[in-house]
Amino acid sequence: MTHDTPADAGPRRKEVVSTHSVFGAPCWVSLTSRDLQATQDFYSAVLGWRWRGAKLGEHFRIALANGVPVAGIAAVASMWQMAVAWTPYFAVPDADVAVSRVRERGGTAAVGPLSFPPGRAALLADRDGATFGIWQGELVTNWEAWRQAAPTFVRLHTRDAFDAAIFYGEILDWATGLPGCCEVEYEGGEVVLRSRGDIVARIDSGAVEAAPDPSVRPHWQIHFSVADVAGCARTAEKHGGSVLREDETEAILRDADGAQFTVTSRGPR
Repeated sequence: MTHDTPADAGPRRKEVVSTHSVFGAPCWVSLTSRDLQATQDFYSAVLGWRWRGAKLGEHFRIALANGVPVAGIAAVASMWQMAVAWTPYFAVPDADVAVSRVRERGGTAAVGPLSFPPGRAALLADRDGATFGIWQGELVTNWEAWRQAAPTFVRLHTRDAFDAAIFYGEILDWATGLPGCCEVEYEGGEVVLRSRGDIVARIDSGAVEAAPDPSVRPHWQIHFSVADVAGCARTAEKHGGSVLREDETEAILRDADGAQFTVTSRGPR
């Protein structure tokens, strides 16, 4: 993966970043929705996003924040009989290998791998039921700007953080020593995932001394960095969403279609 700036790269050079050079790390987040226009209206109001078309077709859109790609919208929930939800996608060099690893370790494959030029994707669940995706192929245009800006980060809430880290590590080649692999650290009872020095994901399961909590519904929570948490919460309510929890620095929201996400004034680092 190149870290050249546009000036360094030259005016005519355009780097294509793929999952062969970036792997194991979250590479995108996507929302499965029912109504594309309603979804765009909600997130435009709450997060100020603008939109552009996607290579995947008419049911897909790319959200932009200050011109930087932030997330994808896939209006396929009804068509594919899928839940309305935000999902993180992790970069893999080979989707078939990743799906096989998931199945071998007690996870499930819900959809795919399917071809979505310029790549392949699969929607999976870990052995505790948390849904996540994998992507093999080219990353979205300006992906490096997305990673540098860190407009979004992901956190897995699960029953046993250490067990989950082993599962994902074996699927995604974390801490393997391979060039470019993600590194895993343990900080304050959390598992912290770093890619090229940057924190890109966290896994937590509560207090270190506590036994795994059977009441926790494991899930990946998508966090979007915003300047005004309270303003986002009030706007979400005005546009048919709801506030599940709120404090000065963070609010867990539900959009008008039922998808849960978090807005935060704190970054992952």
